Parts: sequence; C-alpha cells; structure tokens
Amino acid sequence: MKLEMGKRAVATAEEDEAEEVVVQAAAETRPCFYSLFSNVGGEAPDAASAAAAAAMREGGEELFVPPLNFAMVDHGVFRSGFPDTANFSFLETLKLRSILCLCPEPYPEANTEFLRSHGIKLFQFGIDGCKEPFVNIPEDTIREALKVVLDVRNHPLLIHCKRGKHRTGCVVGCLRKLQRWCLSSIFDEYQRFAAAKARVSDQRFMELFDISSLKHLSPSFSCSKSS
Repeated sequence: MKLEMGKRAVATAEEDEAEEVVVQAAAETRPCFYSLFSNVGGEAPDAASAAAAAAMREGGEELFVPPLNFAMVDHGVFRSGFPDTANFSFLETLKLRSILCLCPEPYPEANTEFLRSHGIKLFQFGIDGCKEPFVNIPEDTIREALKVVLDVRNHPLLIHCKRGKHRTGCVVGCLRKLQRWCLSSIFDEYQRFAAAKARVSDQRFMELFDISSLKHLSPSFSCSKSS
C-alpha cells in the first residue's frame, strides 16, 4: 500500500513538473508571437514595434514583416497601412523611390529618418480619416495624388494611409477607373481591403470620380500602356 502511494506521489510530481515546463515554454514564446503579429492590427505602440524588430534579429536571423494590408497594385506600385519600424526591413526589399502618404498628421521622425537614409521621396496629401455619415473626400487632393502615382519616375512607390482601407482604397479605385476596370471589379477590390468597414460613400465617390482631366497622363503608367 505504501509502495503504491509512493508511486502515485512520484507520478504526480512528474506531471506537475512537466506542466510547469509547458507553461514556462508558453510564457517564453508568447512575447515573440505578440511582437510579430500585434502589429498586423495596427494597434501596437512604438515600444512594441521596437521589441518586434529586436526579436526578429535574435540569432542573427531577420524576418521581413510587411505593413498592415500590404499588397501590390501594379508593377512598381504598392499599397498598405501606415508602416512602422518593424516593417522597415521589408520596405528595403521593395527598393522604393517614393512614398505617398494620405494622412494629414506630421510624418513620424523614425519614418522620416528611414526615408532620408534610403533616398526615398515623401509625397504627402493629407486627407482627414472621417467616418460616415460626415465624410468629405476632397476630389482635388485625390487627383493630385493620382498624378504622383501615374508618374513612373516616382516608381517603385508605396501608397498608404493609416489602415490601408478607405483613403488608400479611394486612390486605388480611381486609378482602376483610369485602367478601365469595370465598377464591380473596382468595388470588389475595395471591399476586400475594407472588409466590414466598407463605406458606401467611398464607393459612390469612386463611381462619380471624373478621370477626364487625367487621361492625358495615363499612358505613362505601366498597366495603361497595354490597354
């Protein structure tokens, strides 16, 4: 009887020890998981971004993390949410010549220094990130932003706003009109990035946007050459 109880006590102690090891391992890996993926929602503060960058360099191995909602629009043109320090290594691989920012706030110092050190030109067309129903999308600003996108001398170029959904979606949607996409395809692409946050006002703006004043610029853009 005493022997049997002793066996149970040993078994219980071994199980507890194994459980402690699992919990400790989970605790050790959790910060790394957060630092790499918390950024995807665009909510992580600068401190978390710095921690992510440090974690990615551990062991001499560097991972490339794209900004939120990153995608290729066309040859030499990309789109995304606002890049932070954790995304800089990835942006280096794009060999960008220009960045088109659609946010009105002053560009962050770390981002400005990154652009300066890599010879990247910043074009900033501030559009307020308003919510429906009080949405005012400045048509003239979108038109000026499109002129930058259509100029191949600015390529490779990254278009971004805060989340890469509404303001960026409107610029890309108006670009698609110049590329002669049908409205249903333009809206499908917009909704793929905006998801549950899709705005009827954005889609109405793209539908009514007048591209006639930009048609003389479209031949300089890669995809329009083949149309």
